Amino acid sequence: MAAATLRPLEDRNVRVEDYLDDKLQTTADLDTVESLLRTVRDQQVLLKKQLQEAELSLEEAQVASQVHGSTVLEEAETFQRWQADIDRRLLIVTRSETSDEAAQLFSQSVEKLQRLDLATGYVELLKEADDLRAEARTKINISPQAALEPYLRLQRISKALKALQPAAEDAAPHLIDHVENAANDLWREMKNTLGAEFEKTLAKINWPSRDATVNGELEREWQEGIKKLLDLQAPELMMRDSQEAAEAASQEALVLVPLEVMAKPLELRFRYHFDGDKATNRLDKPEYFMSHINGLLSSYSSFFATYLQPVLSSYFRGSDLALNPVYADSTSALVTALLPMLRRKIFATLPEISGQPQLLSHFMHELMSFDTTLRDEWGYNGGNGVDGWKGLTWEVLVKKDWFGKWLQVERDFALARYQSIIESKDAGEIDYDSVDPGVTKPTRAAIRVNDLLETITDRYRPLASFSQKLRFLIDIQIAIFDKFHNRLHSGLEAYLAATSTVVRAVQGVSKEERAGVEGISGLERLCRIYGSAEYLEKAMADWSDDIFFLELWDELQDRARRSSGKTLAGPMSLEAVAEKTSQTVGSDEDSGALFDETAGAYRKLRVRTEEVMVELLVHNMREALRPYSRINPWSSLDSDPSGPTSTAVSAEIDGPIEQLDDFLSLLSPALAQAPLRRILRQVSLAMQGYLWDYVLMRNSFSSSGARHLLRDLTAVWRVMDKYVGEGQGQLGMKKLREGVTLLNLPMETDDKSVPGLEEAEKRIFSSNEQAREALEQLGMANLTESEARTIVERRVELGS
Repeated sequence: MAAATLRPLEDRNVRVEDYLDDKLQTTADLDTVESLLRTVRDQQVLLKKQLQEAELSLEEAQVASQVHGSTVLEEAETFQRWQADIDRRLLIVTRSETSDEAAQLFSQSVEKLQRLDLATGYVELLKEADDLRAEARTKINISPQAALEPYLRLQRISKALKALQPAAEDAAPHLIDHVENAANDLWREMKNTLGAEFEKTLAKINWPSRDATVNGELEREWQEGIKKLLDLQAPELMMRDSQEAAEAASQEALVLVPLEVMAKPLELRFRYHFDGDKATNRLDKPEYFMSHINGLLSSYSSFFATYLQPVLSSYFRGSDLALNPVYADSTSALVTALLPMLRRKIFATLPEISGQPQLLSHFMHELMSFDTTLRDEWGYNGGNGVDGWKGLTWEVLVKKDWFGKWLQVERDFALARYQSIIESKDAGEIDYDSVDPGVTKPTRAAIRVNDLLETITDRYRPLASFSQKLRFLIDIQIAIFDKFHNRLHSGLEAYLAATSTVVRAVQGVSKEERAGVEGISGLERLCRIYGSAEYLEKAMADWSDDIFFLELWDELQDRARRSSGKTLAGPMSLEAVAEKTSQTVGSDEDSGALFDETAGAYRKLRVRTEEVMVELLVHNMREALRPYSRINPWSSLDSDPSGPTSTAVSAEIDGPIEQLDDFLSLLSPALAQAPLRRILRQVSLAMQGYLWDYVLMRNSFSSSGARHLLRDLTAVWRVMDKYVGEGQGQLGMKKLREGVTLLNLPMETDDKSVPGLEEAEKRIFSSNEQAREALEQLGMANLTESEARTIVERRVELGS
């Protein structure tokens, strides 16, 4: 106990000691002892004041707690008295023995009251619906406008109940169905009543006979009948017009009720001709019932423009509906009224022809033509002024999901036609008559494939869907392009394999096979490949400039640049589309076209085929010149320029000239001038090199020998000029021509502007500068100084 008493005292002494050590650390701090004591006294006074306030607050809290406790106790006692009183009364009311049993019975009574209240509300709602329907029926014959008010109230009640049903956990479905059916039944009754009155008016004007007219008193009755029906439909029209553009575009345009009534006899006539066993109802002739619709438009458009258009213009004037031609234009309204019967016929016919590809293809082609007629000839846009009417074809292919089936049918047809083209006997023949004379000639197969692909373009050109057009392009057109390219490429590879020395050594090649790949036969084979590749490459370039493919490319680029998903069009990804069309798809480049990849493949094939043609010609010409390179009469030929041999060419040059003429006689009509000159230029360079190395540089020449060599070369150049133009032969052998010209210089000349051979020799061997001046004076720009010296040394007269 003593230890416990002393411990706080010791702790306080320690704290005091620490405080003094902190405040009195130096001798100078002793001067502040008095102020320090004053501060301590002030703090003590403040602490005593705070302690008094805390004691007072505690006392007040204790009093408040006692008061609150007393109040709660009194309330609890009061609640218990009330509970006992309620239990006593509940026992009396329910005649129960315990309070729990009484509470359960009372709860059941309350639930019955709630159900009764709910049933009362249902009955009141049903009564209100019946009252509104009765009110509308009463007013419809007097004033259609007045009858609309109860109908619209009933319609609002129906929509409100539908909107509240999810929150009520789908309660009262029968009530909602009843009110909705009541609203729909009322609408049909009102429409049938007014429609029957309007039909009487139509009978008076002899509708739908071609001589129907609206005159005199009938004009007023006609106008009033139309306006009554439009008044009845106005709320529905306004509701549809207020929808979002995307939502409205996916729905069929509303048929104006007056035109729906007028279309009934037309529909009966349509069914008579195209639903029964009449000769006009044929699955293979869908154009019959489509042309019938066009006939109706032609027959009645003037009647509608004369008598209906003024009524529509007057009725819709000043409203937003006046801007929608489906309602405000009489012809468009007539088209809209005729479309339902056409849809019914189309959707009924499709299942019947689904198993007959030829009929389905023909049906879709006629349907697209019909859509185009409605758009172009009748100006129908379906109420969508921005994007235009999508058409019945879109409804069939997209909404009814027939596109996949139709695409497969068209693909099978196209591939079957392609197969028949390439298997025809004359597929590989060069067609010289179907293209202009000055262009490269393709094979008949290439022309027919191009015609097939153009026909396919016409098939899907009218489609409104971008994805569908792209699928046609890639799955059919580009696929056929690729197939034909593979065929041409395989033909070139087969040729290269047959002419390969390794293949000949390993596999062996018969004489017939060699004859088919060498000489004229081989060259003709290459011409067929070259001409077909160039023809289709140019066709793709022309297509890329076609407005249809330009618009398709622009839309593809726009979608690709905005695309952030895995697919770009239908199931195709951006990478798959770019692989088939162009690698610039989705890039910011302005260049590119739909056929870049395919045209590039054909371009590579064309270039490679041209290289192989050059190789064939060079090889054959070198072999033909080999005997010519072995003769050596150049230094001992007759020196008499007037002798019998002065105009004759060497017998050994006749073979190369004849072969060159055969080659060019084949190439000239088959190739355009540009590729023909390119090929001949390469062949000329190869011949020049061979003649330079094995004739000019290996022999010595007398003046007559030099003249004879010039005559031989001139004969070769003359053959070339005959096919590619005057002077073209020498252009390919400029160096050889200058060498032979230098070799043919006379020893001396009277013309001071041209040096003789002796003077030229001196200047050529004097120095490089003198040699260059001499060559320039002679007009020789392709010979070097050393080559000129070597040629001059070939003249035997200078060596003697």
